[in-house]
Amino acid sequence: MYENLTYEVLLQRMLDRIPNTIDKREGSVIFDALAPAAAELAQIYIEADVIMNEAFADTASRAYLIRRAAERGVVPRAASKAVLRGEFNVNVPIGARFSLGNLNYAVTEQLTGFQYKLVCETPGAEGNRNFGTLLPVDYIDGLSSAELTEILIPGEDEEDTEQLRARYFSTLDSQAFGGNVTDYRQKVNEIQGVGGLKVYPVWNGGGTVKLVLIDSQFGKPSEELILEVQSRIDPLGNQGNGVGLAPIGHSVTVASVERQQVDIETVISYQQGWAWQDVKNYAEAVIDEYFLELSRNWADSQNLIVRISQIETRLLNVPGVLDISGTRLNGAEQNLVLDKDAIPVRGDMVG
Repeated sequence: MYENLTYEVLLQRMLDRIPNTIDKREGSVIFDALAPAAAELAQIYIEADVIMNEAFADTASRAYLIRRAAERGVVPRAASKAVLRGEFNVNVPIGARFSLGNLNYAVTEQLTGFQYKLVCETPGAEGNRNFGTLLPVDYIDGLSSAELTEILIPGEDEEDTEQLRARYFSTLDSQAFGGNVTDYRQKVNEIQGVGGLKVYPVWNGGGTVKLVLIDSQFGKPSEELILEVQSRIDPLGNQGNGVGLAPIGHSVTVASVERQQVDIETVISYQQGWAWQDVKNYAEAVIDEYFLELSRNWADSQNLIVRISQIETRLLNVPGVLDISGTRLNGAEQNLVLDKDAIPVRGDMVG
């Protein structure tokens, strides 16, 4: 706003107010007296520009955006710890600690048999990435096998600035109240491990609500996450009684997004010296990335569409690929419209 009010402009404006009968050249008494004042005024205008940006949520930096969002009860979501399944050959004590790579995990609950729930001690998405053999921090008698096998509830990084900004503006766009769609979205999205949801009011008669979830890694949620959300929103056995976050009279069913397999057949012309086996891993990686991009938009889309043009464009950027044609999705040479509660997963891929 004040970018044109530079030191040179301000100094010249001040000098223009001095009669021409007085020496105003650089080095003169008047010039040397006004120059420091012009420099200070220029700095004030720079600070005023910063204040203007920080005063509005669309341009505020993180620190001031947090203060603005707090006025509407919106605070940044803190990093959360991943909850995972561990499998052992013996019973292990609750509280036992194990390490895998640079991360440590603590046993918190027995699931079934020798399977236990473990919590990563390091908050954030880093706890979602490692699987394999666990090493006990302290000796456990009879232990010969310890494996970290599955994510139950994904850990999440601290909410970034743009996500917080979008969430703040969403509170202005629509009002959450008394179990309306916005209310369910806000409450459920605050639960650890939830990456998005679709709300279906009156899906099975009056007073019924169906929530379909995707996890924070934009994949199919675990049964443990579905049960956790169900118990927080409307516990089984007490549905409709207002025991959870759902209003009295709302019978809520929590369900999982489904994976819909997408088989891809295509005719690829290769660069000299290349064949399908050489490009297969690259091709599968770009398709998986495309499907992940689609899954990120699932909660805001009526139906996801897997497009042949997108697949061919991405495959053309794969090393060794010269041209591509005749692409078929699940046997048909046309775009694939997924079910409304489905996300794509790569099936057989033939090039």
